Amino acid sequence: MPINRTASTSVGVPRGLAGVVVTDTSLGDVRGLEGFYHYRQYSAVELAQTRGFEDVWHLMVHGELPDAEQRAAFTARTAALRRLPDEVSATLPAVAAAGRSGPLAGLRTALSLLGAAKGFRPVYDIDPEQRRADTITASAAVPTLLTALYRLGQGLDPVEPREDLSYAANYLYMLTGSEPDAARTRAIEQYLISTIDHGFNASTFTARVITSTGADVAAALVGAVGALSGPLHGGAPSRALDTLDAIGTPERINSWIRERVLAGDRIMGFGHPVYRTEDPRSRMLRGIAEQFGGPLVDFAVEVERHVEAILAELKPGRELHTNVEFYAGVVMELCGLPREMFTPTFAAARVVGWSANILEQAEDPKIIRPAARYVGPVPPVAVPLMV
Repeated sequence: MPINRTASTSVGVPRGLAGVVVTDTSLGDVRGLEGFYHYRQYSAVELAQTRGFEDVWHLMVHGELPDAEQRAAFTARTAALRRLPDEVSATLPAVAAAGRSGPLAGLRTALSLLGAAKGFRPVYDIDPEQRRADTITASAAVPTLLTALYRLGQGLDPVEPREDLSYAANYLYMLTGSEPDAARTRAIEQYLISTIDHGFNASTFTARVITSTGADVAAALVGAVGALSGPLHGGAPSRALDTLDAIGTPERINSWIRERVLAGDRIMGFGHPVYRTEDPRSRMLRGIAEQFGGPLVDFAVEVERHVEAILAELKPGRELHTNVEFYAGVVMELCGLPREMFTPTFAAARVVGWSANILEQAEDPKIIRPAARYVGPVPPVAVPLMV
């Protein structure tokens, strides 16, 4: 009988750790049965509707919404950190040339370079204020890194950041080279705010696992970016829009969707592992899209209506609605973002949530070290002699 050395301490859990509580957090939560999520004590959707990105960033890393004086100081501080160190800027053309899979892949290398250039040290060895400073430095630089990598990949020169623009406006400016109008800036800002944090998703959990080892902020963020790059996590906004393209016309909606559902295929942009009601982010983004109007929005709303009806017919008893990716893709398309920048734009928001989780995890001295159940051949088996 094999010896189970961890029998007295191991606990069986669901696949994927679904529903398993692994820590306490004061950063927020997702209440899937209610269709509600929050950042600290505030509704995330209400924050997106009433506040600017810098206010919510301050809330996540400092624990409170800023007053007017704090807002001005924090905005000035973060804007001044957008410019990259010379040694990082000089290396980005080579990173972009090697990163054929796009800016998000390049961001992993670029964040490592930034951490080295800025002298990030293990969170285990530094005090809370320095940890916070490192996360703010990294978060402020991510939009600059992403837009520079995208433009270099397109054969264009990077656009230097401006300190007089908001986080969202500066991001669009660096991406396109033109100062965006107020409507598109606000639409992207609301999308960014709505995706800052969302429970213990794969990338957030990855960042916390790495932080629990005492590694530096850049290492934790690189791991989070790697998790986000997976199509089942952050790679869905452009794929949801690809679904609209594949359907093509209203007349094809019914047949196209029925064929995919009956074949057991996943309909990108629909369903969520936590929500059993409409995704509140999707509801908010649909409203933003409808403010712009136009054929794309009308078609997206029509597809949503048909898909939900077909899913209700063919999969009765299951609550399947649009998730954040469906209308996020529509909004970003309307605002002129190239599709290869949809998931990187997600990262430009989520870096703030990752940072808040890094700071919280760094306060816990316990390393995250789960167990696995061995299911291979029963050991020990004699090693065969070499022939």
